[in-house]
Amino acid sequence: MTHRSRTQRLALLSASTALATGALLPSATAFAAPAHAAAVAIAAAPTPTPTPTQPAQGAVKATDPPSGITAELPGKAEVRMGAVPMEGGSVDARVYGVETPGGATGFAVYDMPGDRIPLEDALKGFIDAYGLTGGGTLTSDNVRKTTVDGRPALDASLSGEDADGAAVGSIRFISDDDHLVMALTYGPEAKEKDLKEMHQQLLSSLTIP
Repeated sequence: MTHRSRTQRLALLSASTALATGALLPSATAFAAPAHAAAVAIAAAPTPTPTPTQPAQGAVKATDPPSGITAELPGKAEVRMGAVPMEGGSVDARVYGVETPGGATGFAVYDMPGDRIPLEDALKGFIDAYGLTGGGTLTSDNVRKTTVDGRPALDASLSGEDADGAAVGSIRFISDDDHLVMALTYGPEAKEKDLKEMHQQLLSSLTIP
């Protein structure tokens, strides 16, 4: 198996998120892996607007120029761009990711209305896309609907196995009028506490105009 760095995997997965959803082109559906996403909680409790925090030491602000969406990452982001095939055409996507000794974190912006696909399907697509990379197994749990600044959102915890062993992470999808936004942090299970802090910093700093 070819080993991919966590940053490469982050970018690949982010760009592939929509590929295994209900919005797939017919020609791609045959390659979708089985879904592992857990059932979504019925209640949709709003998430309070995060209290402004001081930038983390070494944090670097990453900005998606077309949308103006920004977030603070623990280093200069590696940027990847591509087009995701969707029914009726394709959707431009940009991924901003950083690898650290404890894992990887970053966000992705998809140029489509966030309600074009259900957020549950976006999570399912992410899980399926991970399986298609051959990088290991991944499951989601603690899936819950919420809102962020009035926007529909979906949070989930991630766990799996890859070439580096047991891994854990957190993911959030946010539905905006003009974009679908994904925030992701993922790394070794042994670094779980650090990963949670890293993800909270990502969520607290993520700004959608």
